[in-house]
Amino acid sequence: MRKRKILVQTVNGVSKSFKKQRSLEDSLKQFEEVFKGDDSFRVRHFASVSQDKTIKFCLLYLDGMVDPDILDTSIINPIIRTDFSDDSIPGADVIISQVITNHCAKKSRDSQELMLAIVRGDSVLLLDNSIDAIIVSSQGWKSRTPSEPEGEKLIRGPREGFVEPILDNLSLIRRRLSTPDLKYKEMVIGTRTKTKVGLVYIAGIANEQILNELIERIKKVEMDGIVLAGMLAEFIQDAPYSPFETIGFTERPDVAVADLLEGRIIVLVDGTSEALTLPYLFEKFFQSGDDYSLNYVFSTFSRLLRILSFWLTILAPALYVALMTYHQEMIPTSLFMSILAAREGVPFPTIVETIGLLLVFEILREAGIRMNISLANALSILGALVLGTAAVEARIVSATVIIVVALTGLTGLMTQKIKAPIVVIRAFLTLLAGFMGLYGILYGIIIVTLHMCSIRSFGVPYMMEYTSLNPEELKDTAMRAPIWFLKKRPKFIAKNRIRQTDRSRQR
Repeated sequence: MRKRKILVQTVNGVSKSFKKQRSLEDSLKQFEEVFKGDDSFRVRHFASVSQDKTIKFCLLYLDGMVDPDILDTSIINPIIRTDFSDDSIPGADVIISQVITNHCAKKSRDSQELMLAIVRGDSVLLLDNSIDAIIVSSQGWKSRTPSEPEGEKLIRGPREGFVEPILDNLSLIRRRLSTPDLKYKEMVIGTRTKTKVGLVYIAGIANEQILNELIERIKKVEMDGIVLAGMLAEFIQDAPYSPFETIGFTERPDVAVADLLEGRIIVLVDGTSEALTLPYLFEKFFQSGDDYSLNYVFSTFSRLLRILSFWLTILAPALYVALMTYHQEMIPTSLFMSILAAREGVPFPTIVETIGLLLVFEILREAGIRMNISLANALSILGALVLGTAAVEARIVSATVIIVVALTGLTGLMTQKIKAPIVVIRAFLTLLAGFMGLYGILYGIIIVTLHMCSIRSFGVPYMMEYTSLNPEELKDTAMRAPIWFLKKRPKFIAKNRIRQTDRSRQR
């Protein structure tokens, strides 16, 4: 086998890579001590033999984290087949520039950086009598292919979804935004997990104050492990004790790109398929990814339907309790007599009956989420038919309250994004209705509204769009105006609010 010759770059006869010499065995001891007890840690010794000189190398990696073909074709094979010059010992710079064929290789003397590279799936090449080591990109673990997220299915639109590797998610965004203004800033959090967190934004559109505030909040996160996007969101969100989320979640690259174009910032967390989007305002709960793929009239109708469903799911149980407990005179006589007939023999007060059935519904819903599809279908039939019918026949609950709770659950399915606040507000209003009737509901709505108006998402008022009197700000809230009407970005953008000029709509 013929070896190719290279010349080692020297200055005054001394290799540029050496300030002091260190044997391969001494360098290896430090790594073996750190990875002691880890059976996946691999040490591969090999050498390049050139005439009367043998140069030793050592390759360190974790089994299962690397691609063996990369190690063979771009590191081991090129080094073994290289004939180094007789008068000099090659340094890391020479190995990187003239020997290793991998697209990503760099030298390092930082032991912490070298250890982190190994646990992330890269390989570390140690050279004999050198203070420098070489980090070579060799990641080769398996990941699933992008598929449509189960929780964000669309009628019309793309079917791709985020996956777990952070760079794969970044590529899904870059494919849709072919502009050098798209910026990616990487940070590392978690003293043990060393989790990569990527901030994605469009320079010239994103609010720099919001970006700087986000960076400062992430720097203050002190925890040994961050493995989920939701864990990071709890550390950096505004109003942490509020049931309303001030940071959005999405698994769809198209939704992330749309948010970027509005001036929002996307946060990617390595190891999770959810991306964080911020600032996140209240109107985002009622927007869907396919609103801009469907006709604007139907999209507006769908949004209004979601808003109506939100009000029904939080008010229906409370109104039923209030009317049956304190305001029977407001119910038509024939309807009231039918309800009384259905409640005959039921031993529980209306509020206990309603809250109990709401609790049972939430139990069935949670159980259905955790089960596979076939068992979930069987559970829904069991809950709706067997338990419901048996409870009515046994006079434990009335048929009327089952209808109310069923309507509440059905409308709640229309607003899955705001599920957690709905459960809290619904219970809160129902309890107030049981104690104070319609006045309790009114007081509860006032309290919730004042709370929502008081919170912010990275300095942006949570209800900013709904409280604006500017028609330009209302074109993409409860209604969805035609695309050519949406000429400006949301008001919280500091610069470049213009989306399109008057010439963009040609008739």
